[in-house]
Amino acid sequence: MTWGNSSSTMMISALSAILDIAFAAVSYATVSPPGAVYIDPLLYNVVGANYTAWRNLSTVGFNPTNTAPPFIQVFDPSFLDVIGPSATIRLIASNPGFAFAHEAPIYVPNLNSVFFASNAGGALGYSGWYNNSVVSMINMTEVDAALVSTTGNVNIQVQTLHLPDTVQMVNGGTGPYKGDLLFIASGRALLPPSIVRINPSPPYDTTVLLDNFLGRQFNSLNDIKILPGTDIIFFTDPTYGWLNGFRPEPMLPSQVYRFDPSTGQVRVVADQFVHPNGIAFTADGKSVFITDTGVSGGFLGTDQTLPATIYQFDVDPRTQSFTNRRVFAYSDSGAPDGIQLDTMGNVYSGCGEGIHVWNAEGGLIGKFYVNSTAAQMIFTKSGLVILDEEAIYLANIQAQGVDLITL
Repeated sequence: MTWGNSSSTMMISALSAILDIAFAAVSYATVSPPGAVYIDPLLYNVVGANYTAWRNLSTVGFNPTNTAPPFIQVFDPSFLDVIGPSATIRLIASNPGFAFAHEAPIYVPNLNSVFFASNAGGALGYSGWYNNSVVSMINMTEVDAALVSTTGNVNIQVQTLHLPDTVQMVNGGTGPYKGDLLFIASGRALLPPSIVRINPSPPYDTTVLLDNFLGRQFNSLNDIKILPGTDIIFFTDPTYGWLNGFRPEPMLPSQVYRFDPSTGQVRVVADQFVHPNGIAFTADGKSVFITDTGVSGGFLGTDQTLPATIYQFDVDPRTQSFTNRRVFAYSDSGAPDGIQLDTMGNVYSGCGEGIHVWNAEGGLIGKFYVNSTAAQMIFTKSGLVILDEEAIYLANIQAQGVDLITL
């Protein structure tokens, strides 16, 4: 009798689980966008010794359905709340052979434009020890008008900004910061890395806010964010300038810094990274995420045993140091580079085959799959703009980004 009851209970539980999966599948099918593909993790937990699609390289993306990119992968039904019922991914700008759209995206709402930078020192960037990278902008009003007239892709002309020589190898950006673009530059050759404010309108008046740590040049500054509710600047400093051949050998550890422009004080708030890269705060400023792209070593090559990891920290309310370090997520493809958050607490990062999205607990819920490394993204009124080196995509999703404006 006891065995029979246990068997009945197990059978009921199994049937309930099957019905839950079936209900989720039906729900997905009725509300999912036409171009989205559902990847049920339960179908891939066990693949067997005869599985023929092992991914022995982290640079190869997970696309078990062999769907032609770009498309949206859904790993959890909650991702449908992010993308909405009619999301698509469409090409909005392209320049084959030139990595014009790498990182540093800043969306300026009153101009409805996105500013961004080309690849500094990397493949197809045409920059290095002797040549600077390029900062450009794309007008989203022009993008919207063009997309309305077709169901396909468009190619909107981007505009290049002519900036002073004090701005060398822009790699990160945020804002608007008190009405200006706030860029972080890696430096080039013996020209120092720096944090700069740039007026977003011609003639792009520029002010350098910081270019040293008490008389020592930084390695090659990478990404930047403002702590919400303040005007305090936080930034990362890996060694990619040296690893990509456009900066001297590093003289400082790879660290994360805090800079108060009102007092001039600069100090370290976190260390023990291989290559600290992207940075993003939660909307309340109580938590921060740092990506470590240690797996990507520049001229040293790829080491798949090193981090491709997002770490989460608490922000000390008094000192603003980063405490309680823990792993938030590990990227299955490439390395998590630039990072942004939406208002629902989901975390977005540019990885090996597109943009990965995790929920606030660190569970992978979806991907914007473009089949190439997309280092950064930014939320706009039109949707999520994805920088993909030689191309820019727009995903017209319903999620909204955390407010990055500092008044």
